[in-house]
Amino acid sequence: MKKKFIIIPAIIAIGVGGFFFMKSRQAVNIDKSTFVSTAIASKQDISSEISSSGTITPKDTYNITALVSGDIISADFEIGDMVNKDQVLYQIDKSSLESDINSSNNSLSKANTGYATANKDLAKAKADFSGNLYRSTRKGYIKELSIQAGDKISGGTKLATIYNDTVMNIRIPFLSMEAQNIQAGMTGTLTLTETGEQIEGKVISISSMDQTMDGGRLVRNVTFEVSNPGGLTDKTTANATVGNITSTGDGTFEATTNVDMSADLAEGVQIESVLVNVGDYVEVGTPIFKMTAESAEKLLKTYKDAVDTAQGNVDAAQKGVDTAKKTYDEYTIKSPISGKVISKNYKVGDKVGSSGNNKATNMAVIYDMSSYTFKMSVDEKDITKVQNGQKVRIKSDAFPDQEYSGTVTNISLESTSQNGVSTYPVTITLDETYNLLPGMNVDGYITLESAKDALTIPSGALMRGNKVYVRDTSATQSASADASGAASSGDGLIPAGFKEVTVTTGVINADFVQITSGLNEGDEVYVDDSASMDTGTNGMDGMGGEGAPAEGGGADTAGGANGGGADAGGADAGAGGE
Repeated sequence: MKKKFIIIPAIIAIGVGGFFFMKSRQAVNIDKSTFVSTAIASKQDISSEISSSGTITPKDTYNITALVSGDIISADFEIGDMVNKDQVLYQIDKSSLESDINSSNNSLSKANTGYATANKDLAKAKADFSGNLYRSTRKGYIKELSIQAGDKISGGTKLATIYNDTVMNIRIPFLSMEAQNIQAGMTGTLTLTETGEQIEGKVISISSMDQTMDGGRLVRNVTFEVSNPGGLTDKTTANATVGNITSTGDGTFEATTNVDMSADLAEGVQIESVLVNVGDYVEVGTPIFKMTAESAEKLLKTYKDAVDTAQGNVDAAQKGVDTAKKTYDEYTIKSPISGKVISKNYKVGDKVGSSGNNKATNMAVIYDMSSYTFKMSVDEKDITKVQNGQKVRIKSDAFPDQEYSGTVTNISLESTSQNGVSTYPVTITLDETYNLLPGMNVDGYITLESAKDALTIPSGALMRGNKVYVRDTSATQSASADASGAASSGDGLIPAGFKEVTVTTGVINADFVQITSGLNEGDEVYVDDSASMDTGTNGMDGMGGEGAPAEGGGADTAGGANGGGADAGGADAGAGGE
């Protein structure tokens, strides 16, 4: 229910000549002129709100920058164009980067190969040195043993001499012209020089180099492989016949294996025990010695460290590739958002950046104008009453006759303080972009409290300490009244014909106060005109009770009550409304 307040001036008539008025909180005797303002407590809708100014900004603003240098070879957009996210805006010449990309890829390929090799070596080491054992890398008899328990050895240390004469080789000279008719794989007959015994051998190679023998004969050596029946040694000699071709001399048998076996170690180890003796026959993989557990652990760690190093090389090479590709991609500049081109600073043919310049070059500006925002500055006394999702009334300086709507979308806790008052920035998102533009100034209004069909009185009727002076025609002058008939109170003098009532307040704004208890609808209350003329809620300073108005702040506290202001009423016939 909406009603208007009726301000009733009480007018005391003096004489026949006319009336004269004087505003005062103090009533005087009937023979003195007085004028007091009153209002009727009535019901209406009331609200309290804060307001603050701000500047409209688009949802997103992006400065398009170039981090590389070069000649612009394409820029297919103009100011005012609408562009899509990831749309190519600028293309900068990147031909000089091709070699860098190839070099980075080659480095990565080598690093990956090294990593694969390191892992393969680690797996082999785990197998070869399992059980802390070092195993033979040769097949044959141990002709000589060069290590013993307690020795500290490293890679390349001689372990033993391995001799294997189960298969013998022999090189026999043939005339060069005839040797050209002999081929690998042919079978020949070898005749032992001392015994005349004949054995079979297989041609495994024919030398291509001529040698001069006695008498100037040119010969070439033919090598035969012969299974040792048991009597051949490295001192046995023989000649050979291949088909109808006979050698020109003898050759001496050699064991196929007669080599020094050296330690293949990436880290030095200590021998705990030797597991073979001279004369033993060993196969590839036969344990030769056992190393101490500590040295075996250090040995494997070397291979593991090699894997880690190789992995680091791969990571570094991959980073190089990624950096090269990123740099390569930076030569193609795309729009990070969908929006409108506000400015374009470079065109085709322009050169951006310079070598050694690490500063980004501003190329263009794009606004995402799908929605607008602005910031309100809210006083610390009001900030707890503001919540995300609250609706906001918006007025624009550019279109003063229009009103817009928005929503609170963010309440920042990063306050600023000035003159002892802290304020908080509150982001408002407009419900639509309407006919507004970025950069326009607007005022936002947020309703903090409201009440429907509330019992209200003018703000000037509320005295200090939540006291209200209510018309009481039956009241008599108290003993404490002064000569004029006004009684004293804690807030001053109670006008004659009024009594003091303590009330409880609700919503308060600059013009009206909600009364939740202490008054009834229709009560006539005294109005202090000097208080009601104050702006804002600061005129209510010091008033206690629920819903007391805030002091100062970045956002003005204002409000309104539906139903209009206080209308001036008629003149009473006499003092006290008689």
